[in-house]
Amino acid sequence: MTDLTTIEALTKDYATARDLLAERLQSLNDEVEALKRRRMTGLKSAVRSMATAQDKLYSSIKGNPELFMKPRTLVIQGIKVGMAKGKGKICIDDPAMAIKLIRKHFPEQADVLIKTEEKPVAKAIGQLTVPELKRIGVTVEEAGDQVVIKPTDSEVDKLISALIADATEEPMDGAA
Repeated sequence: MTDLTTIEALTKDYATARDLLAERLQSLNDEVEALKRRRMTGLKSAVRSMATAQDKLYSSIKGNPELFMKPRTLVIQGIKVGMAKGKGKICIDDPAMAIKLIRKHFPEQADVLIKTEEKPVAKAIGQLTVPELKRIGVTVEEAGDQVVIKPTDSEVDKLISALIADATEEPMDGAA
């Protein structure tokens, strides 16, 4: 049987391993930020250059739609260019008014044109007592004692979680 001294020693091992991982993640993050700073000028220049080239191409195509009657599009240098029918976008400025007008002008289509969503509110249901939950067919899962291993410093938790998720998907290279 494990005693509290053993749990304390295992917790220390876990904290030490986690601190090492946090240090390596911070070091990696620092290197990535330094690389971004070094490359940012070139990246911004390339973005501006691409935007300028795209604007010129757009203006040329828009100003010469007759070039794209048949076929409507062409693939040139791996880029599809030409004209295409726009899909359009439905804009509803006042949803409440639209619903009111649908009910007035198209009552037979209201159930198709208006979405009505009913679903239980879990947070509110969580306030009910166990007998009340049973009456509405709700059960509570995983409510018993559970092991807790949660670091108290949350600044690296997201990075660590992401790294652990990546590590479970593919084998990790050698340690840094």
